[in-house]
Amino acid sequence: MGSEYMNRELSWLKFNERVLEEAEDKSVPLCERFTFVSIYQTNLDEFFMVRVGSLYDQTLLPQDIRDNKTQMSSQEQIDAILEEVRKLNKRKEKVYQKLIEKVAKEGVRLYRMDQIEDEKKMERFFQSEILPLISPTVVGRRQPFPFLKNNEIYAVVSLTTKSSKKVRLGIVPCASNIFQRMIEIPGEKGSYVLGEDLILHFVSKVFPGYKIQGKALIRVTRNADIDADALYDEDLDYREFMADLMKQRRKLAPIRLEMSGDLDIGSMLMLDNYLGLEEKYVFHSEVPLDFSFVFQIQDMLRKNESLFYEKRTPQKSLMFQDGRSIIEQIKEGDKLLSYPYESIRPFLRLLTEAAEDENVVSIKMTLYRLAKQSKVIEALIEAAENGKEVVVLVELRARFDEENNIEWSRRLENAGCQVIYGLDGYKVHSKLCLITRKTDKQFECITQIGTGNYNEKTSRLYTDLSLMTANTDIGIEAAKVFRALAKGEVVEDMQHLLVAPHCLQNRVLDMMDEEIEHAKKGEPAYIGIKMNSLTDKKIIDKLIEASCAGVKIEMIIRGICCLVAGVKGKTENIRIISIVGRFLEHSRIYMFGTKERRKYYIASADFMTRNTVKRVEVASPVYDPAIQEKLEYIFDTMNRDNQKAREMHEDGMYYRVHNDEEPLNSQERLYEDAYNR
Repeated sequence: MGSEYMNRELSWLKFNERVLEEAEDKSVPLCERFTFVSIYQTNLDEFFMVRVGSLYDQTLLPQDIRDNKTQMSSQEQIDAILEEVRKLNKRKEKVYQKLIEKVAKEGVRLYRMDQIEDEKKMERFFQSEILPLISPTVVGRRQPFPFLKNNEIYAVVSLTTKSSKKVRLGIVPCASNIFQRMIEIPGEKGSYVLGEDLILHFVSKVFPGYKIQGKALIRVTRNADIDADALYDEDLDYREFMADLMKQRRKLAPIRLEMSGDLDIGSMLMLDNYLGLEEKYVFHSEVPLDFSFVFQIQDMLRKNESLFYEKRTPQKSLMFQDGRSIIEQIKEGDKLLSYPYESIRPFLRLLTEAAEDENVVSIKMTLYRLAKQSKVIEALIEAAENGKEVVVLVELRARFDEENNIEWSRRLENAGCQVIYGLDGYKVHSKLCLITRKTDKQFECITQIGTGNYNEKTSRLYTDLSLMTANTDIGIEAAKVFRALAKGEVVEDMQHLLVAPHCLQNRVLDMMDEEIEHAKKGEPAYIGIKMNSLTDKKIIDKLIEASCAGVKIEMIIRGICCLVAGVKGKTENIRIISIVGRFLEHSRIYMFGTKERRKYYIASADFMTRNTVKRVEVASPVYDPAIQEKLEYIFDTMNRDNQKAREMHEDGMYYRVHNDEEPLNSQERLYEDAYNR
């Protein structure tokens, strides 16, 4: 009998495999398949930087830390990861080679240097355009091994001289802002080589007087797992401390070495020794080490529409009317926006209107990730300049967005906003906005609760939900959340909102218990969940208990899922699907109970321990019947997807959904609905 638990890291790799499947899928337009190869690679980079880095740190501790679901040790998890990644990378290489062949037929040909017949013109180009810009290092007593930047490409050469047989290493940085990564072959329009291939091919010109014994391209990935809370000293300015921490992170220890080319064993050992890496962390590649250039290829082929997804534009929401106050419309009834199918504009209009409304006394908001040119920030600055009280919690620990957020926090402060920087020990990941108005001696609240970031760019690429309500009870509780945040505290008790860390997980477990009780009485019982990840063991165990009691459970989980569905006697009443398609599934919906007594929530929180008990997260009840129906329809449409859905089987593997129903791609269907409306 199979286990009902799956290891978190191996489950994540299964998700990245589903991303790779989209690159392999012939029904996906050619240039979009390139995007999925690139996403697979950048996902993997971050996985090594954060998750493998964290596991590696655990192996250095005296205590034996084990996964609480599968009991695998940190080292066992690393070994399983490395084995699985090698297999997946073989598939990545295969699909990349195929895509490069296909794209050549469309007029963009990318050659390796060993495929070029007339080397002379490339040599002349190298001598005149590249060589003068190169800064090589020969490692020796007076020249220490250089610092290799995270995820950048370098040429490594093993060198000897006529007088000495001793091998020395030469290092050449291949990343440059001065020359293009894709270099057009002189006189051959549409034919290219990559800059790093050109440098490696003519690297002997960089080291005259040396004999080249071997050469390769390498790329080092560094551990980025750094615990800000553990290092913070209260006497320091928090923002400056975070800025320093980001500089430190760039210098953390290597966790992976990727290479293409040939180095002798002695030089390889020398390189591993300098980097402090064991051989098992070295990955050999037959394809480029970084795929960011594929977007250049896409730009060259942009005119050929058949190579891309059909253009889709977020539509106007029918819930809002043009030319009328957004605030007045929300006061008439709750509103829901569904991204990317509907435009984020009504929410941006709400902020701008609040900034200009003389009755608005305050705007309070939590910010996690923002667009580069953020209209949200512009509206908040305008509100502060108009004399409103603007309180903004900017989470400086939003991983890989820290530097952006540090800059935004400075701008907000300079404009007169009150900026809070999160809480000790808890990241603030909630998507909460509270607008307070004072009219005729009475206060009104407009509250917005979302599943995704206040980011105009990702609202066109990620599926998310944004609820706007004038419900007084929800407004009062949102105000309570902001009061707690301002004091550096967390809320302990709520009637309507579910607020982690203290009143989300327990309330979810209570609602699951209610369903278990109904099932035990022989009554129909139901749980429906849509989210990105499921790792929280308390919730997983409760889902297993519910399944055993006979509760029908349907889950749409895009990424990590540590619960295995369909295991006899354990999870046979649970169905789990994952949808990986054109848009990144990011919205969270919780539903408890059969249709006539169902409770509906949208939330910023996945059911991961880090969300349920280690972050400030907010889930909001949905009371409006029309919006409940809309959530039901979204969930049902995705549940019936038989084009982009993969269903988990009891072996823990995911298989494409095949049935006799009419073909249904849920993302395309929801976009068509938005257009048809």
